Amino acid sequence: MKKFIKVFLLSLFFSINFYAQKELTISEAIEATLKNNFDIKISKNIEKISKNNTSILNNNYLPLIQIGSELNNITQNIEIETPNGISGTLNDTKTDNNSAILSFNYNLIDSNGRKYNYQKSKELYSKTKLEVRDIIENTVLQLYSIYFELSRLAEQHKIIIKSLDISKKRLERKLLEFEYGQSNNLEVLNAEVDMNNDSIRLLNTMKKLVNAKSDLNLIMNYQSTDNYLTNTDFKFLSRSELSKLYSNGINNNTTFLIQEKEVVISNINQKITRFSYLPTIGLIGSYGWNESINDNPYAFYNKSISDGFSAGINLRWDVFRGGKKIIANKNSKLSIENSKILKESTILKLKNELKNAYDTHFNNLYILAVQKKNVVTNMNNFERNLEKYNIGTISSIEFRRAQLNLLNANLEYNSAKYQTKLSEAFFLKICGEILNYDY
Repeated sequence: MKKFIKVFLLSLFFSINFYAQKELTISEAIEATLKNNFDIKISKNIEKISKNNTSILNNNYLPLIQIGSELNNITQNIEIETPNGISGTLNDTKTDNNSAILSFNYNLIDSNGRKYNYQKSKELYSKTKLEVRDIIENTVLQLYSIYFELSRLAEQHKIIIKSLDISKKRLERKLLEFEYGQSNNLEVLNAEVDMNNDSIRLLNTMKKLVNAKSDLNLIMNYQSTDNYLTNTDFKFLSRSELSKLYSNGINNNTTFLIQEKEVVISNINQKITRFSYLPTIGLIGSYGWNESINDNPYAFYNKSISDGFSAGINLRWDVFRGGKKIIANKNSKLSIENSKILKESTILKLKNELKNAYDTHFNNLYILAVQKKNVVTNMNNFERNLEKYNIGTISSIEFRRAQLNLLNANLEYNSAKYQTKLSEAFFLKICGEILNYDY
């Protein structure tokens, strides 16, 4: 009896703490996840890097301008001898040579395929945005799974509380009957065991609730220790809405769109490879300044300053590079072929996933409807058995069986409800609409 009291009080303590919470809606959970989740933060930074790479500053469209200067100081000893037989020695003769240059280089035609590299950078940026969207979609789907599990456990907690209350009243009744000699010790013990089992079931649910809350905090990167309740009241998509989404197919599926980008990028890569057969033609220009000063008395001059402009056109053409261009061109064609094959494979897999997700969700909707009817049936059966139990026409064992049947029916309906909601979320993920649906 003391053990029963301890278990009951402990379960009651956890239950009171559980309900002393504020509500966290699914919209608030999504907002927190999009703002704080580490994977999403990293992916958004990668997207910014990819966007920076599309800048004209990163694609060789602007000229190359360089400034250079040089300062030289030379100290040397000089011995001279002229054809006339005059000779002499100069020690520690100093010469200063200084120069500066401003050069300009701009490629009119770039054999590296500047135009197509620029196009490629923009397509890579589009692909990166899709990859970030895919990460966000997967994270949100994971969030739904955790959030719905927490909601399911919260509902389960309420269901078990009601069953525990029934067991508590039954035990109180048996204790009173035993006190007046209307019941035996065995029935009291049976009622106590059932009460303990319900209390343990409640404690196990509370433990799972704590773990689920920890998982939710992790994905939201939420450090607060505050308790909160999840929303357990939501709607399902109508059959017409589901059919419309299914008819749209995978056209908005992120994986499909990424693979489409791969085909586009492969075609651009081939254009870049073909462009390498052309020469590079560029404009060059420079302005130079030179100064030379020396203290050699025998020199023709002791100071010289010159400056001037130069301009021209240069051409560089790799006529033959050991066959590397030929191989690169062949490989680019194979890459295009592979990207198209992967696209076809992706379409086939996604269509299969879409059909399976659609069928699974409709099957879950049917199971949910059946489970709902089952709850009504078991509730009616329990109420009839409760009346019979109160007037003493059925045994405690029969009453307990009706109680457990109702408990299991409620738990199965609760599980089916959230499983159906999760299958709906997965279906929306395959359709590419999970971020557009308001839960």
